[in-house]
Amino acid sequence: MIEEKLESLGVKLPNPPTPAGSYVPAVKTGNLLFISGQIPMENGKVIFTGKVSEENLETAQKSARLCAINLLAQIKRELGDLDKVTKIVRLSGFVNSVPEFSQQPKVINPASDLFFEIFGEKGKHSRIAVGVANLPLNSMTEIDAVVEFSN
Repeated sequence: MIEEKLESLGVKLPNPPTPAGSYVPAVKTGNLLFISGQIPMENGKVIFTGKVSEENLETAQKSARLCAINLLAQIKRELGDLDKVTKIVRLSGFVNSVPEFSQQPKVINPASDLFFEIFGEKGKHSRIAVGVANLPLNSMTEIDAVVEFSN
């Protein structure tokens, strides 16, 4: 069912990116899945880099959406089936922004919106969206997630 929803939205899940450091991409505990921060990678390359400002807000939103797609790829790798997701619990969004930029929630909204579109009520989640001085590999955005699932 979720796979059909992805197809209808034109979303193709990539092979999940591999960690860029000494950590694992996901940890299961009980019925919760903690997905490590995902950056806007495609085919092993960071697609959206640099500081976010008012001038490149739309590009930063595309970056956040790609992070969400990578989160979905990690969830599928861990669970084997996205239909096992019972709730997207929380997203934490980090925006590599210039000091005067204060629209971090607008940057992360497309990621949240994608989860709502795909999972409906199960996709409604708590969230933070914060500006940071820098992100790994100079990526524009990084998002992690906590997901509840059934066996």
